[in-house]
Amino acid sequence: MMKNYDMIVIGGGPAGLAAAYKAKSAGKSVAVFENDLWGGTCPNRGCDPKKVLLSAVEARDRTQQLQGKGFSEVPYVNWSELEQFKETFTDPVSEGSKKGLDSAKIDTYHGEAKFISEHELIFDGETIQAAKFVLATGQHPSILKISGANNLLTSNEFLSLKKMPKSITFIGAGYIAFELANIANATGAEVHVVHHNDHPLKAFDGDFVNDMVEQMKQRGIQFHFNVDTEKVTRKGSDYQITGSDDFSLTTGLVICATGRIPSVEGLDLDAADVKVTKHGVQVNQFLQTTNPDIYAVGDVVDKKQPKLTPVAGFEANYAMGHLLGNVSDPISYPAIPTLVYGSPKLAKVGVSIPEAEAAPDKYTISDQDLTGWFTYHRINEPTAKAKIIFDKNHQIVGATVLTEQADELINLFTLAIDKKIDHEQVGQLILGYPTVASDLEYLI
Repeated sequence: MMKNYDMIVIGGGPAGLAAAYKAKSAGKSVAVFENDLWGGTCPNRGCDPKKVLLSAVEARDRTQQLQGKGFSEVPYVNWSELEQFKETFTDPVSEGSKKGLDSAKIDTYHGEAKFISEHELIFDGETIQAAKFVLATGQHPSILKISGANNLLTSNEFLSLKKMPKSITFIGAGYIAFELANIANATGAEVHVVHHNDHPLKAFDGDFVNDMVEQMKQRGIQFHFNVDTEKVTRKGSDYQITGSDDFSLTTGLVICATGRIPSVEGLDLDAADVKVTKHGVQVNQFLQTTNPDIYAVGDVVDKKQPKLTPVAGFEANYAMGHLLGNVSDPISYPAIPTLVYGSPKLAKVGVSIPEAEAAPDKYTISDQDLTGWFTYHRINEPTAKAKIIFDKNHQIVGATVLTEQADELINLFTLAIDKKIDHEQVGQLILGYPTVASDLEYLI
């Protein structure tokens, strides 16, 4: 007898699991399909392990800032010990995620599945039906199509390295390259970043990106801009990168960090009447695909919103509300912060600097150097800056921040933007001092 579910979720990451549990709690029969690690990218080989590694980098950064002011030496991060610590977080994830589904009596299938019609999948030779589907397959690293591409590793492998090489090169200059280069540098490795143009982190304010690059250069990271990587060749225990304008570099390891692409291969979405672009699955304002019985959430979606785990969870909750008939309004996103976890950190939320500069009749930009403020000066931060955007009613609508504490400050700006909190309201609060929160009154 053919199996038939109320809902099938394809993808066992944060968004897929959230959708599955929501449907199960509503009394629906649910199955989840996963072809890789249960739990998905973020907790296994993404944001969570990266943040664990970053914890040691942050400790080293603080020590370096206070060298000669309480610390005489700055130790390098012991990669082997740090990697073992990271594994205490990642090792239990897949098994724990699977056990959680089993405990909830949600059926699980591990392996490749593909659509054969609008409501049918085939898995291991078996046809399985469902009334509704949720696509939550996420993304995976892209690989340059160059000679020697088989010599390239990705962020997946970097986060599981047992030994950090003496030298390492990152191809690309986006979030992933900056963050992993920063981590590798803290271990004492020689670090190179190779990029095809001279506009790294193109989604962020150019002034702050330049400041960030300069600080990373001071830490010893070497940038090679306007280089098209053409070939990667194995040279004994090393690799040789060759590129445009006779560029050549020998390095111990090459990490391809040129972006991520939607994980839709093998699903045969055409058979389900689901349209896909190079940016992901097309959805409407209710997160339904071109087949209204199939929803898509998270990083696999073609959308303008940032592809982040918190966004994926938000979308999963909304999609289930709509699927279950509890929500009829189109999805409406709150303010969404994005961060680059470098040294220092770079973050933004709301209206961007280019948007504000293009509309001076609508926006005012407050350019603040926070380096001398007590919150930052007491820990000897070399750079702390913020560009804050206000509308004509002096309500904050956007911010870009460069500081070691940007992750905390940007969340406060996000709250102020989303809840329309102004200077007067913050001034009525008594907050712990000195903190980034206590500075908020003087920033908005």
